[in-house]
Order: sequence, then structure tokens, then C-alpha cells
Amino acid sequence: MKLVAAAAVLAVLIALPFGLSEYYVSLATRMIILALFAMSLDLLLGYAGLASLGHAAFFGVSAYATALLVLRAEWNPWLSLVAGVALAALTGAVYGLLALRARGTYFLMITLALAQVLWGIAFGWRTMTGGDDGLPNVPRPDVVADTVRFYYFTVLIVGLGALVLFRIVRSPFGYALRGIRESETRMLALGYDAWLYKYLAFVLASAFAGLAGSLYAYYNKFVGIDYLHVVRSAEALLMVILGGAGTLVGPALGAALIVILENVISAYTQRWLLVLGAIYVVVTLLAPRGLVGLVLEKWPRSK
Repeated sequence: MKLVAAAAVLAVLIALPFGLSEYYVSLATRMIILALFAMSLDLLLGYAGLASLGHAAFFGVSAYATALLVLRAEWNPWLSLVAGVALAALTGAVYGLLALRARGTYFLMITLALAQVLWGIAFGWRTMTGGDDGLPNVPRPDVVADTVRFYYFTVLIVGLGALVLFRIVRSPFGYALRGIRESETRMLALGYDAWLYKYLAFVLASAFAGLAGSLYAYYNKFVGIDYLHVVRSAEALLMVILGGAGTLVGPALGAALIVILENVISAYTQRWLLVLGAIYVVVTLLAPRGLVGLVLEKWPRSK
């Protein structure tokens, strides 16, 4: 059943550009990239039980690194993408050493503070990052320069990334993360190094968020300080909560819904952040396990 569903989704993604305007193909590309970003956060929140409000740090670091290497150092775009992901993973390795010293709300606030440090650097270091003007005209690799080709390239890369994430969460490592989320004391008693497992999950989540950030830099052909802003982290957190934490599929669905809602609502009002907060409140009250969790709860009753 799962293979059939996966094949159906793949068929839809392949056929999507046919008959659609360039605008909607571009919108679908954005959904797919942000789906990977949300899934990377779900590895932390849904499986390791680590609620982060600074996940945009790795998204933005990778985007800036990719853009700067292409624009300033004139690196190959492919190599720049890989370097951006590597820098995001390295940033996660450093930040993990600091953030994982805390738990619960303190962990949430430390991740927020660390992300804001990077935002402040990007905002103030105008000669390097362009400040609030950002870095425009980021060139895509020539092979995937046009909208449709870049869409298929994104589907391929995000598909491979999602496949790796699914393998991770279904591996002994992933089940150990679930155990730590449910009862860290019990896992310690069983001989697991809970801190190391959480640290590795933090670094892996950073790398996948970095991959999404580099793709987003090529997608927009622009990198700005909003890539590092707390709002970006909050949107990712809402995507996970809306779709259903601990499912991977749920956050991808949540990302698609948030992008659609943002585009529809922004046409009528500039108060998108207010609407975003309202969505969070409604979902928390009516579907605390997210949309996927709500469906799983209702499914047995409908049979």
C-alpha cells in the first residue's frame, strides 16, 4: 500500500509541469524545497523530542555560503551547493555542543538565540552579505537554469533526501531516538548514550536543512536576511505541527499547505504573520497530533 501511494505521488510530481503555467510550477518547487526543510526539523522534534526555534540558522547559513561562493569566489554552482550543506552540518555540530547542554524551554531559547546571532551577523556585515539588501542574481547551474528543469532537479534531490530521512528514522538509530524522546532515563539505563544520539540527530537535521537552504537560494536566485530570521524557523515549526510531528509525511504536507495559504491570504492582507499565529492556535487546539495524526485517529472508526 505504501509503495502504491509513493508511486502515485511520484507520478503526480512528474506529470505536474504539463499543462501548468510557469508560476504554478515555480510554486510547486517552493513547496517541495520547504517540505525538505520541514522534514529536517521533524527529525529533531518528532523523533528526538527536541523543539528548536532556530532551525533557520542552518537553512540560511547554507544559502548564504552557496550564494557567496558562486558570486564572490566564482565557484562551480554544484560544488557551492555541496559546500553550503557541509557548512550547515559544521554549524550544527558547533551549535549542538552548546544547545544540547539545555532541555525543554531552555533548549528552545538557546536555539533561538544562536540563530539570531547569525541573523545579526548577516544584517550587520553589509560588505559581505549585502545586509538587508541581500545577495541578488544568484545563478543556477546551467543544466537546470529554466523553471521546469529546476523543478525536476528539485524533485530528484528532495526525493533522495526524503528517502535517506525515511531510512534514518526506520533504522535502529531512529528507533533509539524514539526511545529517548519517550523516556531518556530508561534508554540511559539500557546503556544508550542519549546525548550522542541527540547530537547526531542535531547534525543530520542541520545538514538536511542546509540542503533545503541551498536549493532555496537557487530557486529564488536571491539570499536575504529573512532566510535566518526567527519567522522562518517558526514557519518550519508550524509546518511540522500542522502536518503531524513524527511522521515525515505530515511535515511535507504541512509545508505545502502553508505555502498555499500564504499565497492565497497574502493576496488579501499583509497580516500574514497574524494569520500564521491563528493557524497555530487552531491546530494546537483541534488537532494536537497534526492532520496526519487526526486522519490516523479517525481511520479505524470509518472502517
